Amino acid sequence: MLPEKKPTAQPPHPGFVLKKEYIEPLGVSVTDLAAKLGVSRNTLSSIINERAGVSPDMALRLSKAFRTTPEMWLKLKTVHDLWEAEQLDSGWNEVEPIRPVRGQTQSTGSKHTSKRKRVPRG
Repeated sequence: MLPEKKPTAQPPHPGFVLKKEYIEPLGVSVTDLAAKLGVSRNTLSSIINERAGVSPDMALRLSKAFRTTPEMWLKLKTVHDLWEAEQLDSGWNEVEPIRPVRGQTQSTGSKHTSKRKRVPRG
């Protein structure tokens, strides 16, 4: 499997996408949309103003309201959050790959398979 291309510019927050691609073109108010989604205006406003992310529950609500998929909303959040984390100097880039201890090999499962069923002793 090929690795996905990493974004070079900051990916949009799901709240920005929600505002620019759905709320503004449809002319719906935040209050009305919050009511239709069954959430508080403050909850929706926090997402739109990029102070909060999209939860799996909210992704389900948005996907039903706008005929999208919950995966779309969660992927927007994940890509945005990962890009932000990569910009931080938290030491993550100093982590070395884990290597097997000398003399031991990686376990890839049993190489020997028996065709006989094991009978419990007892």
